[in-house]
Amino acid sequence: MGGDYLSKKANICFLISIIFTIFLLGCTIKTPNEFDLNQLNRVDVEVVKADESYEEAVMITDEETIDVLRKTFKQIKWEPNAEPKMAKKEDVKATLFFRYDENMPERLFEYQVWFNLSNDKATIISNNVKEGYGTLDKGNAQTLESILLNK
Repeated sequence: MGGDYLSKKANICFLISIIFTIFLLGCTIKTPNEFDLNQLNRVDVEVVKADESYEEAVMITDEETIDVLRKTFKQIKWEPNAEPKMAKKEDVKATLFFRYDENMPERLFEYQVWFNLSNDKATIISNNVKEGYGTLDKGNAQTLESILLNK
């Protein structure tokens, strides 16, 4: 009789442990390390002035413009481990906001963008370690420049 009671008690403890473990795993699911450009929902743009200070940030939330930015950012050729030294301050600082989950805060990535007048390309440095240093071809650079500099 005593062994039967201990067996039931052990089964109950085991069942409680399983439920607790499942609950804990459900609560620890993190925001993915990979970001999906389809989850981009806002871009804040700060243009660098001649004195190297930033203009007041302009917020882009218009879905059509965000969609064009998604397509443009997908065209960037990234070199994750490159650490370039730029001769001058960036032309634009863009902060991209990604919404992974309605119940979680947005994830932000910052991009410094230089528009190269000599070859009409763009150079981008991201604070996302999976991206790092990137370049954008002429057509996409012009699209990005017209949106970010509001031309």
